[in-house]
Amino acid sequence: MRPYEKDPQAIYAQSFATVRTEARLDRFAPQMRPLMTRLVHACGMVDIVDRLTFSPQAAAVGQAALQSGAPVLCDCEMVGAGIIRRYLPAENEVVVTLNDQAVPALAKDIGNTRSAAAVTLWKDQLAGAVVAIGNAPTALFHLLELLENGWPKPALILGFPVGFVGAAESKAELARDPRGCEFVALRGRRGGSAMASAAVNALAAGLPEDV
Repeated sequence: MRPYEKDPQAIYAQSFATVRTEARLDRFAPQMRPLMTRLVHACGMVDIVDRLTFSPQAAAVGQAALQSGAPVLCDCEMVGAGIIRRYLPAENEVVVTLNDQAVPALAKDIGNTRSAAAVTLWKDQLAGAVVAIGNAPTALFHLLELLENGWPKPALILGFPVGFVGAAESKAELARDPRGCEFVALRGRRGGSAMASAAVNALAAGLPEDV
């Protein structure tokens, strides 16, 4: 067995130092760097920083929303599970409605996926919320449709759906017209729950040395 690092603090320090060096984050605004660092750390791919698209005030608005107690609305259980509760600054509620018993019938009613139907249960908590989508393109597409129809606007949309059907397209639509919301998205097919929850953790607490 080859020697390997066992000190958790050293592992974190070396990991984040590697991200900073290889991703060349100094070219981005300081407020976005913790979020980018956590995203790269979550997936192990430094090149994603060149595929990120975001509104200028995304980080500031997301941080302020969490500080004010806004809920975090997640498209799937894996996103919710990846959010580190002790990081949340105001005991923010983490909401996942995908497995609500009403969802299957709603999906049939709207002629869409369960993930899209679950978004319809967010209405009462959507205003000023942080939305974290890390799995289903249809959840992001349907959220944008609902916003077009006058639904309350979240403070921030974190768009990281992953896959081969609709993922790239849903994120492109978010970037093209975020419907008056701040946003962060990863262009293309890549994404995932770990990245969506990492983005929330970054907004909540920055990097490990800041916690």
